[in-house]
Amino acid sequence: MHAVQTPEGIELHLPVAGIVPRAAAWLIDLLIRAVIYLLLGLTLMLLGDTGTGLFLIATFIVEWFYPVLFEVLRDGQTPGKRAYDIRVIHDDGTPIGWSASLIRNLLRVVDFLPLAYGFGLLSMMLNRDFKRLGDLAAGSLVIYVQAIPEAPDLPEVPPLRPDWPLSLEEQQAIIAFAQRSRSLTEERARELALLTVPLVEPARQPVQTLQGMANWLMGKRPDSDKQART
Repeated sequence: MHAVQTPEGIELHLPVAGIVPRAAAWLIDLLIRAVIYLLLGLTLMLLGDTGTGLFLIATFIVEWFYPVLFEVLRDGQTPGKRAYDIRVIHDDGTPIGWSASLIRNLLRVVDFLPLAYGFGLLSMMLNRDFKRLGDLAAGSLVIYVQAIPEAPDLPEVPPLRPDWPLSLEEQQAIIAFAQRSRSLTEERARELALLTVPLVEPARQPVQTLQGMANWLMGKRPDSDKQART
């Protein structure tokens, strides 16, 4: 598992894809490219020397930009990766971009050395995230596709900005409290909320204050802020 901490204080655990599914996905993509080369060859070779030149240019473009286009435009998945439910992302969990995808795929030349992806396989076996050299250089990661986790179900309370910056642990604690608060008795919820004094004031609805802060930490903003931005 690869752990990623979001700005909202939530820690995500991403299941890293190992050598076997990645190798199988690569074989599928290789077969697809082979079919493309065959069709190009049958078509362009009819043009003689000009067709030969066009064929070499076309195969170069397909070989190097086939994975890049799919990874960037198809949510990090080539057809082979999609077949095995794996995808490429940045180390921080964000979708793969053009520069990172170009780097990781151009460095396949180095990964292939000295033979049959020798360096790439060695790198993957020595790395806990199964990264080949291209992934290390690009800051990319191959993971199993997961359903996007749903946002925490928080009470409908107007978002409230905390009075001072909070640590990651404090943010997580506030969000967790807001999630549980509706299952607690009013007295128990207030008792727990008062443990956060001076973040909340006893005379100003401490439970609702923490619930509002949780909504703020999850990215919600007051309607007045939205209207000001528009």
